[in-house]
Amino acid sequence: MKVTGVLLGFSALILWGCRQDMHDMPRYEPLEASKAFADGRSARELPEGVIYFGKLEKEKLEKSVDENGNFLTNPPQPIKVDREFLERGMERYNIYCSPCHGRLGDGLGMVVRRGFKRPASFHEDRLKQQPVGYFFDVITNGFGLMSSYKKMIPVEDRWAIATFVKVLQFSQNVPYELLTEEEKKSLDTQGGG
Repeated sequence: MKVTGVLLGFSALILWGCRQDMHDMPRYEPLEASKAFADGRSARELPEGVIYFGKLEKEKLEKSVDENGNFLTNPPQPIKVDREFLERGMERYNIYCSPCHGRLGDGLGMVVRRGFKRPASFHEDRLKQQPVGYFFDVITNGFGLMSSYKKMIPVEDRWAIATFVKVLQFSQNVPYELLTEEEKKSLDTQGGG
């Protein structure tokens, strides 16, 4: 009997707490006026001295152009381009890009061999002239038949892929003068020098 009374009381409290649907709860819409504050705004300013962390830095990384509207020639700070970063770019490129663009960036990926339209080769003069920001922009927003990868690939990985594309372009088009003597001899014996 005592337990039943406690359960009924508890049930009544729960039902009383649920008397209003959550979607009808009082709240302010963005930029809605408020009588609760002297300035009439519902949105409040951050207190002085608050150090903003996170989103501001991410927004900086999302920009592929400088203040003059030119594509960036290097990934923005604080991204550090080192061997680990480039290896990450190669790994992500092989996962997301090589099915269409091929592992060499020649546009002969597996889906092309299966009948899909061939994308442009990264080794065309037009694309070799493009800075890293251009490739980041294409990965982020898509281009032609290629859709956006913004939601699929984190921003740092998009920069790693774009930087790797530039490395890939260089690797397939190294000037003869920059080769070691051993590499030159190897090419000369193959008839490629």
